[in-house]
Amino acid sequence: MKKSIKVMLAGVLAVPMLALGISAATPSQYASAADLTIQGGADSSKSASQPSDLFASDGVFNKIVNAALSLIGAISVIMLIYGGIRYTISGGDSSSVTAAKNTIMYAVIGIVVALLAYAIVNFVLKTLIA
Repeated sequence: MKKSIKVMLAGVLAVPMLALGISAATPSQYASAADLTIQGGADSSKSASQPSDLFASDGVFNKIVNAALSLIGAISVIMLIYGGIRYTISGGDSSSVTAAKNTIMYAVIGIVVALLAYAIVNFVLKTLIA
């Protein structure tokens, strides 16, 4: 018990020491004390290839959402095909037919949810940007 308390205390004390040590060791890239803000620090760490806005059309959030929705849509289409194959080879067994129908139904629901999520996200982003 005492060992775990010592480890937690060391971890809590190590974070500020590391943060202060890193900030004290880095050379200042600012022209004046007026540039020492959070936005100034974020701007100084940006490279030319990074997007300037998080929610822009080429922003990070939009890329992540589009990739996730594409993945969800692809998985739903694959499951739709899988459910159709299960339905075809069920051979009239009622439990297999029910399982295949449920797979198809959930795949269609997944496609609808992915399309609605894409529409809602794009609507919200265009509303925030405009």
